[in-house]
Formats: sequence, C-alpha cells, structure tokens
Amino acid sequence: MGVKHFCVDDPESFDLSTIDPRDTAGGPSSKEEALEKAEAMHERLADLQEVLYAENKQKVLIVLQGMDTSGKDGAVRHVMSGISPASVRVVSFKKPTEPELWHDYLWRIHPHVPGNGEIVIFNRSHYEDVLVVRVHELVPKDVWKKRYQQINDFERMLAENGVTILKFFLHISREEQAERLQARLDDPTKRWKFQHGDLEERKLWNEYREAYQDAVRKTSTKWAPWYIVPSDRKWFRNHVVAATIIDTLEKLDCKYPQPDLSGEQVE
Repeated sequence: MGVKHFCVDDPESFDLSTIDPRDTAGGPSSKEEALEKAEAMHERLADLQEVLYAENKQKVLIVLQGMDTSGKDGAVRHVMSGISPASVRVVSFKKPTEPELWHDYLWRIHPHVPGNGEIVIFNRSHYEDVLVVRVHELVPKDVWKKRYQQINDFERMLAENGVTILKFFLHISREEQAERLQARLDDPTKRWKFQHGDLEERKLWNEYREAYQDAVRKTSTKWAPWYIVPSDRKWFRNHVVAATIIDTLEKLDCKYPQPDLSGEQVE
C-alpha cells in the first residue's frame, strides 16, 4: 500500500474518528524496519532535492498542521535530515504581529511561498485562520466560514503558477498528547517547550478536532490534497511524510540542465 493510502480523495465523507492515530498500515510494521529504510530515503530525498534546485523550474510547498505535540518540528528535523539548505526553507507562523493584523490573513503567507527550485515547509500556516481563530472565536463565524473557499482559491492560484502543494495533518490521540506534554515537564532539556497555555488549549481538544475535520473536508482538493498521517508512533509519521515527499518529487520528473560547454576547458 503506497502513499495514496493517506491522501484524502473523498473529502465530503472524510471522518477523522475512523482513523487510528496508532495505525501503521501502509508503511513499515516496526520501528526497526523504518530505521533501516530511513538512510536510503534520506539519500533519495537529497538527490531529488538537488535536481529540483538545479533544474530551477518547479517549486514545492509542504504544509504541516496538527495538534500541539503532534510532531511538526520533529518531522522537519528527521525528514529533511541531510538536505542541502540552499533551496529548502522552513517558515513557522506564530501569532500574527500587529502590522500583520492590519492586512488580510493571507498577506503574511504569500511572501514565503517557494520560488523556482525551492522546497518551502510551513510549520503551521494559513490554516490557523480556520483553526485557532475559529476555536477561540477571534472573528465572527460568517468571516472564518468564507476562508475555506478563499484558501482553495489561493492554493489553486499557486498550483496554476507551478507550485506543487502537499498538506499533512499529523494525527495524534489525546492520550499520546498527554504523554508528550508530561515528558516535556519531566525532562529539563524539553521543559522550555512547555507553555502555560498548552493545558488550556488541551481542554479544547474536541473543538480543535471538529475544526480540523471541517478544514480537511472543505480544502482537500486535487491541486492541494491533504494527507492524514497517524502520528502516535513518531517513526511511522516520519516515514510516511518522507515517502510522500519522495513520491511527489519523483513524479515531477525534474532534469539536470544540459548547458553547451563544448568550448570550455580547464587549464
């Protein structure tokens, strides 16, 4: 079973409750198997990224979303290990600044989309404006409801201008989140990651689940599909994200440029 298994191709019937965050179907059956494959996958991803950069024609946008502790940082760190930083950027979208709030919510997003030959990873993204904004009622319902179509139009525009878009929802269970939050408290080297607001956000688990489900239903499109990645097992999460990126880059079929250097000679 390939990466297509994780793609939401029937968004209207998408039901997050039917997906087990601990599932490993469609990937390695054990952590050991995943680690055995990881080195070769990293090498393959590095090769594909290099030819994408060299060709300098196509561009890739990767969106990572998920509940707190779902592993967005971890996925970036493990999946992109060994990749040249020359053409890969990671952009983390935090609470909007005051100048950003003076503009429409997509204003701060657009400058960071990839250019030719680039891979850009959004660690959180424009989807916060139909997630956090919705759950905390930061704008009226009739405002955030319009944003699903606005996001679809924005992503279609990017796709029509050569951006390949991959969107990953890192799906963890409430029980796994509790373990990861406790681990942050127990480990002095991880305690800095713990925010006082994390426990308050955790109380809104059901509201966030509903918001994520609606976002996937309304914005998983042919030009910008969502992939739902069971993420209770970190090794499985990393494997699925890496395999999906590799599969996508292979289908782009990038080629190294072949300049005419017949008259050149090194002396």
